[in-house]
Amino acid sequence: MNVIKSNEVVLYIAMSLDGYIALPDGSVDWLHDVKGDGGDNGYADFYDTVGTVLMGRLTYEEVLKLSDDFPYAGKPCYVLTRSLTEHQQAPHVTFTDEALTELVPRLQEQSEGAVWLVGGGQLVQAFMREGLLERAIIAIIPKVLGQGIPLFPEGTLPSTFELKEIERRGDIVLLHYDI
Repeated sequence: MNVIKSNEVVLYIAMSLDGYIALPDGSVDWLHDVKGDGGDNGYADFYDTVGTVLMGRLTYEEVLKLSDDFPYAGKPCYVLTRSLTEHQQAPHVTFTDEALTELVPRLQEQSEGAVWLVGGGQLVQAFMREGLLERAIIAIIPKVLGQGIPLFPEGTLPSTFELKEIERRGDIVLLHYDI
């Protein structure tokens, strides 16, 4: 895997062949039966480079459904929400409605590693609009979902990514891009 620079903003996400990151209800159950490398498909190596975790509220709610234990408890985790009052307290998480242009540079300065943009699509769109995304690692899952939540929602600014590396993990392909 390409070396991830400290404090770099990185999108690390799985996507179906037809461009979806979740089913219409937000679930990601379709990821569980994919033939990968027999391990974690490089996740642990990536996670070791992460200093700060950042996600949208809908993604946060889906993460909570996946496990009894919050998977990012050992790292600072920020959840962006427009309805701050209803989400003011939760263990392991800081809810914020701060503007991305203020929040992200501050997190980069404070982070002891990469700033991981977990998702979802609306937040990816906002990061791209503000020019805050520096790298993307997209795991292409060999499934066609036919419908769902797209990685790049309608209205995302046209962009060109520079392919840096292609990595195969069983039937999964990880595409490493600089943006």
